[in-house]
Amino acid sequence: MLEKEEIISPNLEELKSHYRSIITLLGEDAEREGLLKTPERVAKAMLSLTKGYHIDPHEVLCSAKFKEEYSQMVIVKDIDFFSLCEHHMLPFYGKVHVAYIPNGYITGLSKIARVVDIFSHRLQVQERMTLQIKECIQETLNPLGVMVVVEAKHMCMQMRGVEKQNSITTTSDFTGAFNQAKTREEFMNLIQHGNM
Repeated sequence: MLEKEEIISPNLEELKSHYRSIITLLGEDAEREGLLKTPERVAKAMLSLTKGYHIDPHEVLCSAKFKEEYSQMVIVKDIDFFSLCEHHMLPFYGKVHVAYIPNGYITGLSKIARVVDIFSHRLQVQERMTLQIKECIQETLNPLGVMVVVEAKHMCMQMRGVEKQNSITTTSDFTGAFNQAKTREEFMNLIQHGNM
């Protein structure tokens, strides 16, 4: 059985009050049976969806940083993520692909996915999230290079505005060895065609 995530925050009561006000301002009866617990549920959901503000991604990488002489590309691909866009606070979601070329140190593979989770659990724009993941890995592990590719669907484009259901936004950023087109091309080929 899955354990329920316990949400503890000194801001919980204030958030509940604000969400109760929002429900009323939208024209609903916040005291209606179906909405009585909604302010608390939404407050807890928002605290969970933004918990990345309270976790240091550098510490996560360092908690499993190992000296290793491996110097070929390490790829963690198809890391599922979801985030909230900071413009409309609507979800965007998709996959992140990360590669780095070690320079004396590696990290636990799950820690790369944790870094993605930390940055995606904040109010975000896809471009900044891509940059933050890359910079965190570069600064913490000092590899020969890092490349990050993010592919996402944005609910703000699907539910409102242009209402385009099938558009996918792709962003990428890279450092070091990935400045060479050949290295970038190898990474892109591996994430596109390297299925198990």
